[in-house]
Amino acid sequence: MDIVIIVEGKRDKERLSSIVTDRVEILCTFGIPGTDKLEELRRRVGDRSVYVFTDNDASGRKIRARLCETFPDAEQLYTRKGYAGVEGTPPEYVIRQLEKAGLGDYIAVPQNTNEEWSK
Repeated sequence: MDIVIIVEGKRDKERLSSIVTDRVEILCTFGIPGTDKLEELRRRVGDRSVYVFTDNDASGRKIRARLCETFPDAEQLYTRKGYAGVEGTPPEYVIRQLEKAGLGDYIAVPQNTNEEWSK
C-alpha cells in the first residue's frame, strides 16, 4: 500500500474504502487517540505518506490536532461543515477533496455510481 489515510471510525473507513483503491490503507483512531494508539499508528504508517480526514466538529478537530503532533508532515483533508462527518459526506465531495490533495490516482470509481454510493 502506497499511502495511509487516518479517519475517526469504522463508518468513515467504510465510506472511504468505497471510493479509494486498495493501494490506500485506511486506519482508524476510534476516538481521541492516547499515547499507545498514536504509537501504534506511527508504527503501522512507517515511512508512508499520511493524510488525515476527520469530521468537522470539536472531536474531529481534537483528533486532528493530536495526529498533527504525531505526523507533522501529514496532508489535511476536510469535510464541509454541515455534513454528518466523513461517513455522511457525499462521495462527489470526498472525491474532490482527494483530487485537491493530489490523490486522483487512488480513486476507484464504482461501476454503477448511484447504486454503490447509496449504501
